[in-house]
Amino acid sequence: MKSRKYIIFTVLLIMIFFSNSCKDTQNKVVPYVYVNFYIEPNSLQYENINTIGNSIYVTGGNKGIIIYRKSTDEFMAFDRTCTYDPDEPESIIEIMEQGTPIGIDSLCGSKFLLLDGMPFEGPATIPLLQYRTNFDGIRLHVYN
Repeated sequence: MKSRKYIIFTVLLIMIFFSNSCKDTQNKVVPYVYVNFYIEPNSLQYENINTIGNSIYVTGGNKGIIIYRKSTDEFMAFDRTCTYDPDEPESIIEIMEQGTPIGIDSLCGSKFLLLDGMPFEGPATIPLLQYRTNFDGIRLHVYN
C-alpha cells in the first residue's frame, strides 16, 4: 500500500516538474518602460495623424510607440513590441497601411487592431501594451 502511494506521489511530482519546464515561452509580458511625453498632433511635424484613422511612429517605450488617431479628440498609443515574443529584437509592430487600424508583426505574422490593441490573427494572444493618452485639443500627452 505504501509503495502504491509513493509511486502516485512520484508520478505527480514528475508531471508538475515537466509541465512547468515545458511552458510556452511565447506570449510573455512586455517589460515596463517609463513613458511620459507630449506632442502636438495637429502640427506639420505630425501631419500623418492630422487625419482620423492614420498612425505615426514615435520614439519611446521598448521598441517605439504607434500613435493612432481614433477620432477628432481620441488617440490610442501602443508599444511596438509584439506580445508573442517580446525578447525577439527583429519582432516589431508596423502599421499595415495608413488609414487602416491594423498593426502587424512581419516576423510572426500576428495582427493587432489599433482601436484596442487586441490580436486577431497569428500566434499572439495578448494585446499590445497600451499607454494612456490625454488630448486637450492642442497637445497630446502619452504616459503610463
